[in-house]
Order: sequence, then C-alpha cells, then structure tokens
Amino acid sequence: MTKKDANFSQTVLHWFDDHGRKDLPWQNPITPYRVWVSEVMLQQTQVKTVIPYFEKFMAEFPTVFDLANAEQDLVLNLWTGLGYYARARNLHKAAKIVAEKYQGDFPQSVEALNDLPGIGRSTAGAIASISMGISAPILDGNVKRVLTRFYAVEGWPGTSHVEKALWQIAEQNTPSTRTGHYTQSMMDLGATLCSRSKPACGICPLQPECQGYKSGKPTDFPHSKPKKEKPVKKVRFLMITDTKGQLLLEQRPASGIWGSLYCLPEETPTTNQSQSVIPDYIIREEWPLFRHTFSHYHLDIVPVLCELVDTNKAVGIMEPANQLWHNLQKPLEVGTAAPMVTLIDQLKRYFQQ
Repeated sequence: MTKKDANFSQTVLHWFDDHGRKDLPWQNPITPYRVWVSEVMLQQTQVKTVIPYFEKFMAEFPTVFDLANAEQDLVLNLWTGLGYYARARNLHKAAKIVAEKYQGDFPQSVEALNDLPGIGRSTAGAIASISMGISAPILDGNVKRVLTRFYAVEGWPGTSHVEKALWQIAEQNTPSTRTGHYTQSMMDLGATLCSRSKPACGICPLQPECQGYKSGKPTDFPHSKPKKEKPVKKVRFLMITDTKGQLLLEQRPASGIWGSLYCLPEETPTTNQSQSVIPDYIIREEWPLFRHTFSHYHLDIVPVLCELVDTNKAVGIMEPANQLWHNLQKPLEVGTAAPMVTLIDQLKRYFQQ
C-alpha cells in the first residue's frame, strides 16, 4: 500500500501546469504570511467562502505586524461567519510570536512552524512547501481523499493507524523539487476533480492507476466515520433592548463555544435568570426555536425578546467590562457568532415593521 509510484508526482505536476489554480488571492504574491492566513482559513472551509474573508483580512492586516498589534475583537469581527473561532484566536497568538520572537520572519522549518499556535503538521507542511520551497508533505481533507482513493486505503482516515499510513504515502510521493506546485496541485485535485460524492474520474490524470476507480466504487473511499447520534442541547438567549434601539451583548469566556465572541446573554433553564449580572428586564415574547449544529452536537436556540424594566436607566455608563450596548442601526464592530448575527438582523427587521 505504501510503495511509491514513481510517476505519481510527475503526473500531478503535469496536471498542475495545464489545469492547476494559479490566480487565487494568496498566490499573488506568495509569502509565508499570506499562505499561512489562507491555510488557516481553509481548514474545514471551502475556497469560494474563504476568498472574500481573506481579501478583507489582508486589507486590514497587510503584514504579520499589523495582525500582531491588532485588538482581538477586531480580528474576531473580521472572522465572523467563518466559524471555528479558535482558528482566529490562535492566528492572533501566532502572529504575536512571529512578530516578537522571529522579528516578523516565519521560521524556516516544518518543526518550528508546527510549534506555533493553531498550526498542525499539515498546515506547517503547506506553508513550508508553498512559500519556502521546502519538501514537506501535507495531509488535509482533500489530499486524504485523493490518496485513499488512489491506493484504496481501507478504514476511516480519522483513526491513528490509517492516518499514519496516509502520512507515509504522502511523504513518499512528495517530490524534492517543485514541492509548492505539487502541494497546490494535490489540494486542487481533491477540491475540483476528486470530490466527495461526484468525482470526475473521466478527466482525472490519476485515473489509469487509481485503485478506487478500478474497484468500480471510488466513492467508497475514504471510508466514512462511524455514525454516532449527536446530542442536543437547548439554550435561551435574551434579546434585551432599550428605548434607544440598543441591544445588550456580552463577551463569552475565552474557552468553550464561541470563545471571546460577543453574544446575547444566556438564560439558565432552572432559575430563569441570566448567568451574568445584567439590568432588570421584562420578557415580551418568545421567538421560534431554531437549530445550530456544531461538529459534536446540536444547539437548539430559543430567542427571547426582552426590554429594560427601567427605561430611564442611563445605558452604557456602568455596565461590566465584558458587556456592551450595540446600536442596531450601526454595523457590528466586535466578533460575533453567526447565529447572533442572524438574530440581530431579524431584530432590525422586527423594529422596522
């Protein structure tokens, strides 16, 4: 299974020369900083989704020093909607390390890159190969799919023994020259031809020797993760407004879901009180429940429309440091979880009726 096909990398490179993507925003120009940001954004996120986020991010933080010196709230604000917010927090932490420890120059080895927050072995390999010309393998989701199909690797890639075998294959097939083009091509093949459910085997350069194709069932590879029923959690979020059209938001703890993001106050199910210190409020109405799904569980959200009891209270003067009153007529300037953005947009429309 791990015997190297001498023609594999050459076939992949020939395909890249003719069909590989060469005009993605992070490819012009190619720098370690731009490749790093793009690779972190691309973790579990499609290219078409990432492009506008990447462009806004580069406009705001053109260098690693700009990112390192930025407020975390601004970094999270520009990340709003991409999900997996720990990526943004780690990106910010890593930028500070590169700026302070390495004077803005990214370390020139996979091992040192791997030591930075939020950078695993595959991301480190992508940065090293694409922006530094270092011969380093990668194993993101697209590459796993190409390799498991080509070699008909049995088992779910999330298990340690299958992943170990795939790393051996990836390392053996990574060329010593043109590594950056090879890495980009492998990602492109997985994203454009060797797709999950409808692979374009008829035009794939690897098809003649692909064991998955020869089996007649290429979509059987990679094997699926054993199914497990996701648990369901329920939460009530309080949409507390005042007479000035302001909505109360509070920053969540750094750990846990939506870490450090500003969200609506959460009500505990047992006491019907907010978990934090907030002004007295009156419940006006309960909106329909909707579901937000994470990788490991479903979160059923019940939005509760509330208003301040004391409408004469001077809002915005004495609230705790982790709270703010957001003017619904102005754009958000802090990082906010996607379901909160949806609710804020619904609130705007509600008050405009």
